Amino acid sequence: MERVSGCLRIRRMSIHPTPATPLAAPPRWAVWAAHLVTLVVLPSGVWRIVMVIGFPAGYTETGFEPFETLGAKVWMLTLSVLSELVAFLTIGLVRQWGEIVPRWIPLVGGRRVRPVAAIVPAALGAATLTLIWANVPWWWTYPHENMTPAGNLIVGILYQPLFLWGPLTAAVTISYYRRHRAAQRRTSAG
Repeated sequence: MERVSGCLRIRRMSIHPTPATPLAAPPRWAVWAAHLVTLVVLPSGVWRIVMVIGFPAGYTETGFEPFETLGAKVWMLTLSVLSELVAFLTIGLVRQWGEIVPRWIPLVGGRRVRPVAAIVPAALGAATLTLIWANVPWWWTYPHENMTPAGNLIVGILYQPLFLWGPLTAAVTISYYRRHRAAQRRTSAG
C-alpha cells in the first residue's frame, strides 16, 4: 500500500504464476484437434436451434409436436449451448488458460491449473462422449418413423461428426498429459 496525497492506494501486484518448468508448446495436430472439437459439435447444435425457432427440421408434423413445448425448446437450446461450451473447454488443453486460470475468474484467477484437475475430467469426458456417440455411424439402420426420409438423411449427416468428439478430446488430453509429464521429468532430472 502507498499513501498518495492523503489517501491510501493499494498497489496491485502483477503476479503471473507460471508452471515450475516451462511446458513445450502443444503439437500442431493437438491444436488443430482441439479446435476441430468445437466444429464437430456445431452441426447438431445448429439443427436443434432451428427446431427451437419452430422449423420441423426433418420431423413429420406429428413427430415435431413434442418439440413445440416450451420445456423442449429450453432443453434443446440449453443442450446446444452447453455442448458447445464443453467442446470449447478442449481448447484450454492447448492454450495458456489451460495452464493458468484466467485472472477474470473470481477466487481462482491467476492460479496455476494442476494437471490432474484438467486431465481427469477431460479423460472421463472423452470416454463418456465416445460411449454416447458410438452408435451414430449406424444412424440409418435405426427406424425413425417420426422423421421424413429427407429429414432422416440430413439429421444423420448432421450428427455424424459427433462420433469424433470423444476420440478427438482423448487425443488432445493425451497430448496435454504428455507435455506435463515431460516437464515433470525435466524438473526431477535437473
